[in-house]
Parts: sequence; structure tokens; C-alpha cells
Amino acid sequence: MRALRIVKVVLIVIVASVVLGLVVEHLWNWLMPTIFGLKTIGYWQAVGLLLLSKILLGGFHKHGWRGGRHWRGKMQERWAAMSPEEREKFRAGMKGRCGGFGGRGWRRGGWPEEGREETHEREAERG
Repeated sequence: MRALRIVKVVLIVIVASVVLGLVVEHLWNWLMPTIFGLKTIGYWQAVGLLLLSKILLGGFHKHGWRGGRHWRGKMQERWAAMSPEEREKFRAGMKGRCGGFGGRGWRRGGWPEEGREETHEREAERG
């Protein structure tokens, strides 16, 4: 069962690489010569360009929602461990950096220990 899953993943990676290479090649050859007067490229040059852009701009780190959830959980733990004075100091510091951070908090419902009613009351007071 595990071997079948590995084969599926390898096939998906190969198909995705071929498709992305073709897409980059066709987009380049359609746009770049007309807009910038550049030469057309072949498939392997497109794959190389795709790989180079991934290295320079995206890196090879893990993507997805898992990292976001992990960060949120760590932030909730840190927030719960703070005293009220530390929380106010944190809010004030972040407000200066992010322009308004600390109003509704770092998630829709407000800060972890605050209820929605308190958050909406504060927003109503601001106008």
C-alpha cells in the first residue's frame, strides 16, 4: 500500500513538472518576444527557468496550511502565558508596527481570552 502511494506521488510530480514546464515555455514564447523583444525558449530552458525562479523566489520549504495553524497555536499559548500588562505592552508595540494591530486582534474573534461581545463593544466605541 505504501509503495503504491509513493508511485502515485512520483507520477504526480512528474506530470506536474511536465505540465508546468510546457506552460512556462508557451507563456514565455507568447509574451516575451512580443513585449520585450527576447528570444524564444525551449522546453528544458523553461524547466530551468522554473527551477531557478523557485530557488530564487520561493525556496524549497514546506507549504500549506499546517504551518499557519502551528503558528496560531504557538501564538495562543504565548498569549495565554502573558500577564495583562505584557499583553497591553505587546498590543502597543504591534500597533506601532502594523498600524492598527490590536483592535480586533490577530484573528477574527479577537484575542483568545476575549469574547466576541467585548471585541464588538470596543469596535463600537471607536466608531
